[in-house]
Amino acid sequence: MNEEKRGRISKIRKNSFIITFEGRELPAKPKGSFYDAAPDAWPVVGDTVSFVENPAGDSVILSVCERKTLLARPDQAKTGVMQYMVANADYCFIVTALNEDYSFNRIARYASVALSGGSMPVVILTKSDLCNNVGRYVREAESVSDGVRVFAVSAKYGIGLDELKQYFVPGTTIALMGSSGAGKSTLINAIAGEEVMQTGEIRSDDGKGRHTTTHRQMIRLPNDVWIIDTPGMREIGMADADEGIDRTFSDILALESQCRFRNCRHETEPGCAVKAAIASGKLSKERFELYKNLGKENADHRARKKEISKSVKAYKKSKSRTEE
Repeated sequence: MNEEKRGRISKIRKNSFIITFEGRELPAKPKGSFYDAAPDAWPVVGDTVSFVENPAGDSVILSVCERKTLLARPDQAKTGVMQYMVANADYCFIVTALNEDYSFNRIARYASVALSGGSMPVVILTKSDLCNNVGRYVREAESVSDGVRVFAVSAKYGIGLDELKQYFVPGTTIALMGSSGAGKSTLINAIAGEEVMQTGEIRSDDGKGRHTTTHRQMIRLPNDVWIIDTPGMREIGMADADEGIDRTFSDILALESQCRFRNCRHETEPGCAVKAAIASGKLSKERFELYKNLGKENADHRARKKEISKSVKAYKKSKSRTEE
């Protein structure tokens, strides 16, 4: 009988998987029962899986072990289907360059996704040597959420890198998220002290980077820290992110609880604590609008998913009657 072993999924291309096991990379395929399983039951990069090794070909993935965290986003086609990206990431490094790449909106979105999936978001503002007002951006990024820590760094000059070493504890898994050209690979190479990730060039016309990562992959640093790199994403949608949005905007939730009416829409109702906070400057109108927009996007996805589910059930019922 073949011995059941445990390894981690380090790379996926379509239905071909790579398992990292005892310093080796083993090609693998999932066993047949996965094809009848729910989408979130499939292995993703970062998963620990049980498998049977096949020295002569593809090993067989038997099951996915219990996950600590799972980061997901809606598919870009807006079909109501979720795209499961990364599993078991202790931290999510939201990497944003202090140039044209910087976006407060995107940072808030990434933070909500990370918190919803159970990972701790850490905002890394790279290329600080190119910015004349680093403090302003740090303070702005810190205002995203009480649960977010922010660091400004320059990999080129080694500024701020020592502060990040607190996260590089053996056994820790860190997921990197951000746009192409944000400096994810350069950052990790600088901290590791060697070129462990491929870097790309920046286009001079718009400050955007060329894709050096075209698929999710996980690498193991010499100090036993796992790094999961993801393809650059300039946009990320909201879906099944209720918890993450609530935690990111916990200050607004606290204000809503103080409104005179429980179902206050924060429009014309008297005794609205949210409107009062905006009027006094305690809460910015832009932050409140972002909160509303992300919440609406999240709710729209939920409604779309329900409609699709109804359509699928109706189709199956109709098909069943036809076959009788």
